[in-house]
Amino acid sequence: FLPPSPPAPSPSAFDAAQQYSSATIKVIGVGGGGSNAVNSMVEANITGVELWIVNTDAQAMATSPVNAERRLAIGDKLTRGLGAGGNPEIGQLAAQETRGMVEQALAGSDMVFVTAGMGGGTGSGAAPVIAGVAKAMGILTVGIVTMPFTFEGRRRYNQALEGVQELQRNVDTLIVIPNDRLLTNAGRDTPVGDAFRMADDILRQGVRGICDIITIPGLVNVDFADVRAVMADAGTSLMGIGRASGKSRAREAAIAAISSPLLELGIEKATGIVWNITGSRDDLTLHEVNEAAEVIYDMVDSNALIIFGAVIDASSYVEPGELSITIIATGFS
Repeated sequence: FLPPSPPAPSPSAFDAAQQYSSATIKVIGVGGGGSNAVNSMVEANITGVELWIVNTDAQAMATSPVNAERRLAIGDKLTRGLGAGGNPEIGQLAAQETRGMVEQALAGSDMVFVTAGMGGGTGSGAAPVIAGVAKAMGILTVGIVTMPFTFEGRRRYNQALEGVQELQRNVDTLIVIPNDRLLTNAGRDTPVGDAFRMADDILRQGVRGICDIITIPGLVNVDFADVRAVMADAGTSLMGIGRASGKSRAREAAIAAISSPLLELGIEKATGIVWNITGSRDDLTLHEVNEAAEVIYDMVDSNALIIFGAVIDASSYVEPGELSITIIATGFS
């Protein structure tokens, strides 16, 4: 006879063990674009991460679905909650004025995403300050930002460029997404409002693609230390996203991800790869994981450090019968 099975741990014991072993990840949406991205993460029910917004615009913050305790108003003395007026210098000074509150918000983090739409005052000016605080605290700091659409004008683009250069100096790795490249897959009749929502959504997808492989139990789980090994002091990173359904969905999604218009350079130049394959419940097979891996590994340098996760997602992130693959390629000079 088999010996009796030990009693199952109580839910509270399981939760405590899970809490003890999990990394603390915080997503900080800075300015209007970053806040919109985080708002969409709340609405998409992203779990396992703390979602924060930081802004100089009190009115915009008041309507956010983010928990009120995680809405950080910066520069109240300087801006009186009226925004940065499109001036990155005001955004920078506002963040510096509230530096102590930023440190309190970031305390206890293992990993911080600083996300923003670059070009405006708060995102371009405050995001580098907030990222610098996180990195100085020894936190793995990842910037993920968008560059303005061409139709937003040269001045906004130049401000975004300066903001990105400053942010680059204050993060472990920086993912820059040119909004114009999102239009590659958009129809000519795409409304302007939809274009901006696409930009917010791509920030959400990028953050979620990395977070899910750390926080969601899956077919293949990834330790936070593995992700840190690829992303710490990695410099410039690029992101590709692919989705597919049908019989050959794994191969097609992988091909779509590595040929994504968001990847300005081929992934064969990367020294590190983090990739995540997500399927709906009871749908993703190990054969499909292997099929996608073959496509990706054929493209990357044989010496590259590769971390991957396979996640079964029970939420509405992927449609039934659909696979999603997110690739983060790091270590570009």
